[in-house]
Amino acid sequence: MNVEPLPPAQLEQLRLLSTCVVATAIETFGVRLDNKGFSDSRLHCIFKDLPCMVGYAATARIRSSDPPMEGGDYYDRGDWWAAVLKIPPPRIVVIEDLDAPPGLGGFIGEVHANILLALGCAGVVTNGAVRDLPEVRKAGLQLFAGNISMSHAYAHVFDFGGTVEIAGLTVCPGDLIQGDLHGVQTIPGEIANRVPAKAHEIVEKRRKLIGLCRSSDFSIKEFSQKVKELRS
Repeated sequence: MNVEPLPPAQLEQLRLLSTCVVATAIETFGVRLDNKGFSDSRLHCIFKDLPCMVGYAATARIRSSDPPMEGGDYYDRGDWWAAVLKIPPPRIVVIEDLDAPPGLGGFIGEVHANILLALGCAGVVTNGAVRDLPEVRKAGLQLFAGNISMSHAYAHVFDFGGTVEIAGLTVCPGDLIQGDLHGVQTIPGEIANRVPAKAHEIVEKRRKLIGLCRSSDFSIKEFSQKVKELRS
């Protein structure tokens, strides 16, 4: 990681904010293009009822269409799990499926979900498939995936700890990630500690504009004036 992890209190503030308002807050700092840093429509939130997920990325790459070149025990990956533990908690596992198309087999199911929970992970983000959904939901691990599969096929990790790309989102190990029913985004480390306060400012501005819209005194002229005031 290039920056120090946020204190637990600031991580909790991010958990209480939607990805939408955080995305808007990030834009105000001008640290990246407004069309970068978030997943596109190829990624789906599997458990929309679960609260916002925040944590640091532990990355890996998998394949599922063909058998691994060596080994083959689906669960015997102590080397990968040790690498996951090198990332500060809470952890989010980000898995790029390199098959074309991705997602023939689901790497994350009931057993892997419980392994990752034991390793302090809050969720999984993958462009591939997931499975065992009722059991994973019951365990409490959030999933973002490209699709769903009944089989793990030949799903296996073939490397880990590098940069991955998931549905247009580039993720490096240790990146701060936030995800909810809208999707997943990274929060730039250099501004992460300032994002919650800016997000709350935006929430308050929205509240005033929405209040005016719902007022019996609403007019386009007054609304335009209020927008100018809030921008100043």
